[in-house]
Amino acid sequence: MRDTQATSNLLQRALFGLGAASLLGLTGCQSTVGGQTLPSPFYLRDDVQYHQPGPEFKLAKEAAAQKAFQEDQAASGGPAPGPAAPLPPAPAPAAPPPAAAGASLFTPRYQ
Repeated sequence: MRDTQATSNLLQRALFGLGAASLLGLTGCQSTVGGQTLPSPFYLRDDVQYHQPGPEFKLAKEAAAQKAFQEDQAASGGPAPGPAAPLPPAPAPAAPPPAAAGASLFTPRYQ
């Protein structure tokens, strides 16, 4: 009985090994051999899809909308497009508060 079970177990292992080897052989993915990336064995039968190149400038609609807006603003007498108005000058810094009694005893290390 043990002999039959061992034979059955060996047969199962052999079939599993053959199945795994056949799956690995039929996958057809890229492989690297000796530093070279080799294509799939099925690359000649691959259906290559061609996509025509698109416009060079991807934001053509947005640029046209901005130009139309600027022309509309210029025609209606609205604000002229251009750089924003300069910022007003910053206020002068406030004077430091008066020194308290005993402040001369402490000298700050970093100024």
